[in-house]
Amino acid sequence: MAPVITPVQTATTLPTATTVVVIGGGIVGLTAALALAERNIPVVLLEKGRLAGEQSSRNLGWVRKTSRMAEDIPLALASDRLWAAMPERTGQDVGYRQAGIMFVGRTDTQMAMHEGWLKSVAHLGLDSQLLTAQQIAARVPGGRGDWAGGIYTPSDGRAEPTLASSAIARTAIAKGVTIVENCAVRTLSLAGGKVSGVVTEQGEIRCEQVLLAGGLWSRRFLGNLGISLPTLPLICSVLRTAPMEGPTEIAVGAPDFSFRKHHDGGFIITQRGALDASLTLDHLLIGSRYLQQLRTQRSFLRISVGKNFVRDLALPRRWKANGRSPFERVRTLDPEVNPALNQEAMTNLIAAWPAFEKAVIADAWAGAIDVTPDSNPVIGPVAKIPGLTLATGFSGHGFGTSPAAGQLAADLVSASAPIIDPHPYRFERF
Repeated sequence: MAPVITPVQTATTLPTATTVVVIGGGIVGLTAALALAERNIPVVLLEKGRLAGEQSSRNLGWVRKTSRMAEDIPLALASDRLWAAMPERTGQDVGYRQAGIMFVGRTDTQMAMHEGWLKSVAHLGLDSQLLTAQQIAARVPGGRGDWAGGIYTPSDGRAEPTLASSAIARTAIAKGVTIVENCAVRTLSLAGGKVSGVVTEQGEIRCEQVLLAGGLWSRRFLGNLGISLPTLPLICSVLRTAPMEGPTEIAVGAPDFSFRKHHDGGFIITQRGALDASLTLDHLLIGSRYLQQLRTQRSFLRISVGKNFVRDLALPRRWKANGRSPFERVRTLDPEVNPALNQEAMTNLIAAWPAFEKAVIADAWAGAIDVTPDSNPVIGPVAKIPGLTLATGFSGHGFGTSPAAGQLAADLVSASAPIIDPHPYRFERF
């Protein structure tokens, strides 16, 4: 099953023209559309399926700075401020709670990684701190894990994926954004090599700028235009418990499980030490660009070849503007849950915090993650096609930075002063 998303009343007809078209109704595209509308820039956002139907509603909801690369932390810090202001900005509860995030380690090697990260970001003035086993027990009582230590950032937090995108979408609509669901963009219209519009399954929209925020689908969309975006899919399985008494409001990540409080009183849990890597043709085409990641993270990957390989092959990589696109064939990517991984997560969690023995599983789902070779997103223009900007490749940790990522994309599209330095996210680095 997929998480239940708060519904939004969207438009059913396309305008003939606008200033900016946003492709993709995930949280980054929605936030960018809202930021543009707040500047009185006409925007149309097009989603091939349902708003937030893929990774934007299926992620863990963590809002963190901890363990991000140093160059990614300014975006996270800006997002902290924007998350805190989101209830007032939207007039709705997005589930944001600055309750802290803690990572715990069992070995000196794991702790050395946390210590190394803390040194690498010392110049940024974060409130992150190393913890002893006794301090972990004080903050997350009732445990029996044999921890070597941990790292804790009190200013980290969480928000609710099934609430946030809908709240942002409703606010964007109220400020003039036209959002159309179940309307795939097939390709761009170009004039003199520059963006002049988009061709959708329902017709053409003229525009001056396009923001592509298509998540995992961005690579295929760009490939049809002769542009290679290096992203590969990974699949994360997740479960949610029914409301229960738990040990803490702090989100906790261990080497082989994680948990955080859900707004209904249950917990969101995953096997943090394992992701499914169901091979596709792209793994063969661009897998060599990920060798460094593979060397350091091979133990995290459950590699398999199966139905996904065949399904992926069946989707075209080239199509014409007047032909049916892959985005019409697959409205919502809905990966199969890996029950074994979810069971591993529960077994490991119960061993560390026995209170979860009483947990009742209410729901489970899986989400596909688009991973870049350096695990940082692309937020910036495409030099080959003036008028096209990307906000994609968030590598499984884009929900937390989505408010600032969307605003940065809006800044670049509108030639405004950027909220943070966009240099780390430029497309040209690949």
